Amino acid sequence: MKMTLAEVARVVKAQPLSEADGSRVVTGLTFDSRRLKPGMLFVPLQGERDGHEFIPAAAAAGAVATFVAADHAPFKTKLAALVVPDPLTAMQQLAQYYLLMKVNPKVVAITGSNGKTTTKDMTAAILATQYHVVKTPDNYNNEIGVPMTILSMEPNTEVLVLEMGMDHPGQLHALSSLAEPDVAVITMIGEAHIEFFKTRAKIADAKMEITDGLKEDGTFIYNGDEPLLVERAKKITQKQETFGLHPENTLFAHSINGHRNHTEFTVEQWPDLTFSIPIMGEYNVVNALAALLVGRQFHVKPEVMQKALAHFQVTANRTQWLIGDAGEQILSDVYNANPTAMRAVIRDFSEFTATGRHIAVLGDMLELGEQSKALHAGLADALDPHEVQVVYLYGSEMHALADALADKYSPDNLHYYPLSAKDQMIRDLQNDVGHDDMVLLKASHGLHLETVLAALIAGGHA
Repeated sequence: MKMTLAEVARVVKAQPLSEADGSRVVTGLTFDSRRLKPGMLFVPLQGERDGHEFIPAAAAAGAVATFVAADHAPFKTKLAALVVPDPLTAMQQLAQYYLLMKVNPKVVAITGSNGKTTTKDMTAAILATQYHVVKTPDNYNNEIGVPMTILSMEPNTEVLVLEMGMDHPGQLHALSSLAEPDVAVITMIGEAHIEFFKTRAKIADAKMEITDGLKEDGTFIYNGDEPLLVERAKKITQKQETFGLHPENTLFAHSINGHRNHTEFTVEQWPDLTFSIPIMGEYNVVNALAALLVGRQFHVKPEVMQKALAHFQVTANRTQWLIGDAGEQILSDVYNANPTAMRAVIRDFSEFTATGRHIAVLGDMLELGEQSKALHAGLADALDPHEVQVVYLYGSEMHALADALADKYSPDNLHYYPLSAKDQMIRDLQNDVGHDDMVLLKASHGLHLETVLAALIAGGHA
């Protein structure tokens, strides 16, 4: 980003600046005074603390200007102050101007209850073989992160791959309208945030908002195995392509072979190629199909996409294999959990060969609202004592699953712990787990099973 303050002021309709201030050049933008570099514009956002409190720190770090909310004006600062109704809205306006009027790349927008980050990384890896690509860093996928990503583009950016998240209706409408994507992708519909939406159908309605800003000549790519999306896609007038595991899709996979650290598959449309991705799970094959469709949309050859997928880097790959203190193999996936993701990882985990036992340590899935008890209990059909021999359950919501499993598992192989008993669970696990066992750790991040992981690896208490 490189603009004069006068241009910035005009775009966000700020109060006029002096000629001297207006000629100054902005070379970047941030809302975090700790990350501010000389030449940047500071955006004081309202969080746990009022961002205006950090304007002096921004000035000391070398900011050339700051937005100031109208209800805080006049604000005493040595910086050039651009007074705007709302700093967040001003940042979004500036981002849209920079995107559409300054750089004008092709835009790929990706959302989904699960898989959007992985699909973003796969898509960016494929497109980077032919284009100058910028993608969403980390989890910058909301009304703050999306404009920040846009404003981070260099002028030579050809394709912008944006991950878009949401936890309430209207959020994706705003993000899609801001970015005006050329390609919109929905990976899948799960139960994430069902506490707020109540039903999967309403989640699907909210996810479909990603098409609200889709260009008229754009393409909508979605999971064709999901009836909720198939039905809603009928209202979309733009070109459509689907992916999944069923033959009715534009692109579908078969001959899926899972391994601990990679997964191989073939695509019906390119039978001579075997694709490999450096992560586990059939669900990630489906994510790869979405990325392949985007790549095909941008005329990347299948052979080139094959090589790109084989070596793509995952943003914060939180699913990882580790070796515990007793020599056990640990599959750690402790940063996110919902019923769809839980079932998928249990299925994949149970298919790996272990000379000892398969032991599942499962914690609460959060944000499931009034359906939480039923959704936790419903996981009982995903657990088979012949495949997963021992189950440890942790958290208040997992009591429902413990009850549902009581007839399937003996008391020696089914263990339940309330939130207050994590230390006891750790001690019991350390005494139970042996060298030949394989252990799965899976829960929402709020359960902090990473402390259990640390204890199993270190051999002591976390």
